[in-house]
Amino acid sequence: MTHTNRLAHETSPYLLQHAHNPVDWFPWGEEALALAESADRPIFLSIGYSACHWCHVMERESFEDEQTAALMNERFVNIKVDREERPDLDSIYMEAVQAMTGSGGWPMSVFLTPEGQPFYGGTYFPPAPRYGMPSFPQILIAVSDAYANKRADIEGQAERLTASLARSGAIAPGADDISTQILVEAVNKLQQYFDDQYGGFGDQPKFPQPMTLDFAMSQYAHTGDLETLYIAETTLEKMAEGGIYDQLGGGFHRYSVDRIWLVPHFEKMLYDNAQLLRSNLHAWQITGRDLFRRVINETTDYVLREMTSPEGGFYSTQDADSEGEEGKFFVWTIGEVEAILGKEDAVLFGQVYGVTARGNFEGHTILNIVRPVEQVAKSAGLTVEALEERLAGMRGKLFVEREKRIKPGRDEKVLTEWNGLMIHALAQIGVTLDRPDALAAAQNAANFILDAMRQPDGKLYRTYKDGQAKLNAYLEDYAAFVRGLIALYESTFDLRWLAEASRLARLMLEQFGDPDFGGLFQTGVDHEQLVVRRKDLIDNAIPSGNSLAAESLLRLAKLTGNDGYRHEASRIFLPMASAMAQQPTGFGRLLGALDDYLHPSQEVAIVGDPDDPATQALLAVVRRRYLPHTVIAAKSPGDENPLPLLEGRGLVNGKPAAYVCENFACKLPVTDVAALEALLDG
Repeated sequence: MTHTNRLAHETSPYLLQHAHNPVDWFPWGEEALALAESADRPIFLSIGYSACHWCHVMERESFEDEQTAALMNERFVNIKVDREERPDLDSIYMEAVQAMTGSGGWPMSVFLTPEGQPFYGGTYFPPAPRYGMPSFPQILIAVSDAYANKRADIEGQAERLTASLARSGAIAPGADDISTQILVEAVNKLQQYFDDQYGGFGDQPKFPQPMTLDFAMSQYAHTGDLETLYIAETTLEKMAEGGIYDQLGGGFHRYSVDRIWLVPHFEKMLYDNAQLLRSNLHAWQITGRDLFRRVINETTDYVLREMTSPEGGFYSTQDADSEGEEGKFFVWTIGEVEAILGKEDAVLFGQVYGVTARGNFEGHTILNIVRPVEQVAKSAGLTVEALEERLAGMRGKLFVEREKRIKPGRDEKVLTEWNGLMIHALAQIGVTLDRPDALAAAQNAANFILDAMRQPDGKLYRTYKDGQAKLNAYLEDYAAFVRGLIALYESTFDLRWLAEASRLARLMLEQFGDPDFGGLFQTGVDHEQLVVRRKDLIDNAIPSGNSLAAESLLRLAKLTGNDGYRHEASRIFLPMASAMAQQPTGFGRLLGALDDYLHPSQEVAIVGDPDDPATQALLAVVRRRYLPHTVIAAKSPGDENPLPLLEGRGLVNGKPAAYVCENFACKLPVTDVAALEALLDG
């Protein structure tokens, strides 16, 4: 390798991918910022992530080009950032790019003053003029010349933009009333955006939006409105049948480039799969459909097989590309399928999964369900059960063969936030669908974070890779991990998990809280000083830290009886009341938390020997139902337990008992399944 730059000392796979570019890259830090100031040079900031296809393209075209690199090195201080490690920088400068250009994405390319103030930016820039865009070298020269010759204009633009960015941290509570009318208006908006033919929202590209689907299902739980359920059920069904879902290996790709969920952007993200596992679990609890259960089990298998480190943490992403081609690992030709399955089975398989000589993606086929199994079985003279069994065998054969291919790259860093999301999902799946392996994986990941990613003073780190944990955790790390720990408590009733959740929630409020305006900042009080200290309030592909915090605080309040948590959650909703109603797809998780805040809480306390089948039967009644606002606590008879929900409660006539309280009133305890079902369904 001819070149080695400072990124060679980093642990991020994305930064290491650029360690041998001829560009004199710096990681974000004091050294780079000081050089920009002393040399009076602008900063070129490039932000991306390891699974980003166009990030790889821009690297290949520009950052590996000697002439372009020489231009960058001569005129700029060049900084490369992994957005997954530094969401604070990513959110600040993405907001700036969106303000300047009207859109955003990755790779993100931003030009800054030495003080870190943005003044020009965009996303991907080509090496030569095309797509109606100037070339990257042209932009480098123009920006450099403007910085040298029009400094006052540049600094004025930077100051105005920075002032605009700072406003997110000082949004005051409005006069709008926090009421259920917000939820009603949000559902009405969703119905306007919904694609009732193919599911999802809008036209193309289509993103999964599991938070919005979860909100729709929570509204159905209150209203029984089948149109609201249809939004979630149809979207999840179409995704499960489409190319966005890996029909052989389980797990969801990032998004679909088309309206019909056929052609995905092929990377797989831990956070997408964590959230879609929960959405499918909720859909199964409501409908009981085998399709959703199959997707849950297959995706869980995928996460345990491919995204779990030997140490217990969950890896971050898998790339879209392998062998230099996007999607190559996942697609098939008809000849390949026939060679593995034989002609007769290949015909049947092709009728269900759309395998044709022409293909549906650059001469290859992305597997997707094009005809119902029932229809193919009937035309083939088979029972549905017989065909399902044969298809399962065929998928198994193709999967074994696919495993011999060169796999896409994997980003093996462990992020606290994304692990929190997956812990939450797997803990619930473990006890709802009798997957002890999923529950064990959730516990292992939580233990790993508490052991390897906790600082000496009890605070959390953001990221771990190659034996090194680093970077102060952000609000979203604390909030997501707290939510995962709460889910672990409600799955195991081990008080250690709840104690850790409470400790970290208190730390979260101390580090990130805003006593003046409410809500929480993305960065802690002891974080490095950036150009602005902002609040992340909008749900994007990942829930905002404030949405997760509100949800976690409300649940902790119910379990612990500490109403201070509920008060802090209310201060998150107040500034966003009108925005939530008007833009529901940007606030799916926050709307779900608001729904929890506005509706009567329900608490279930169960007392009984955990190994007693009668205790297990009572727990199963609660867990197989979709009860989005119900918390559950349990203890063995005679155990001392500090939770108010369990205080003074014991067996009834020597039998395991369930105590149900709702809206500040408790029902008489019950000991049999039918009576508990009646209470929960009433």
